[in-house]
Amino acid sequence: MRAAYIEEPGPADVIRWGELPDPVPGPGEVLVDVLAVAVNPVDTLVRSGRFPTPLPFPFVVGRDLVGTVASAGSGFAAGETVWCNSLGHEGRQGATAERAVVPADRLYRLPDGVGPEEAVAVLHPAATACLALFRHGGLRPGETVLVGGAAGNVGSALVEFAVRAGARVLGTAAPRDHDHVRSLGAAEVVDYRAEHLAERLAALAPDGIDVHVDTSGHNDLRTAVALLARRGRIVLLAAFADEPVLPVGPLYVKEGSVRGFALSHATAGELAEAAQRINRLLAEGGLRPRAVEYAPMSAAAEAHHRMERGELHGRRIVLLP
Repeated sequence: MRAAYIEEPGPADVIRWGELPDPVPGPGEVLVDVLAVAVNPVDTLVRSGRFPTPLPFPFVVGRDLVGTVASAGSGFAAGETVWCNSLGHEGRQGATAERAVVPADRLYRLPDGVGPEEAVAVLHPAATACLALFRHGGLRPGETVLVGGAAGNVGSALVEFAVRAGARVLGTAAPRDHDHVRSLGAAEVVDYRAEHLAERLAALAPDGIDVHVDTSGHNDLRTAVALLARRGRIVLLAAFADEPVLPVGPLYVKEGSVRGFALSHATAGELAEAAQRINRLLAEGGLRPRAVEYAPMSAAAEAHHRMERGELHGRRIVLLP
């Protein structure tokens, strides 16, 4: 088979496109013919070595795939359309290849009527949003959620999941994206660059924020804690190099909490729980990507380059075999 792989950690130029032996499934694994894969920021962190994880060389890059089952096994029938969003980590080979072996407990059926190329673009952001809100944020119906960066890939999924769960959602986004965020069900949207932003948000949530999630990677914990309701929760999901100041006293008085969350460390059980919610929303017509670019898998190195140069601005790159 052909695959995008590396033989050592390094810059995007270390990615090679070429022939590797076909993978052979072991007990509890399923062989999948890959239809589409997505490129995620975490893929660049693993490839570069910045996110330490065992890498069996030659190592196929990538996390997410949609494909068809190549041969029946482990409860899956040949020809079924399936997806996975947790390859390429903890010793598992990645997704950017014509064929991949997937542990059966990390493989899920794609709902009927959902296009593989569209679906693969939302799987990683959707799982991040789902686990942030429900597993780590403990979201309950009737609560108020603040989503920072609500127009982005993860932000949009956060809004959709929270609204479907019966929460009132406030979002911050650039003015050009306000209509999009409202279309997802947000009650209020505020320009993230607005003067006196904290005061405006506080006026929109006089009883405080129950779950605060910022997707920007710049976590203003002073403001986040000030906005919290009693026993509110701050979930950190984009903080790889961030070192904000935490106002411990006000957090303590409010009985609030701050939780870090990296999707890479989610258990197979947690991911399966998220997959059920993701599939329900996909089947209902939700979680559709706003902007997708398609390229061949052989362009994986260029896709990594573009992501690291900050050229995508929310667009998703989907690679096809």
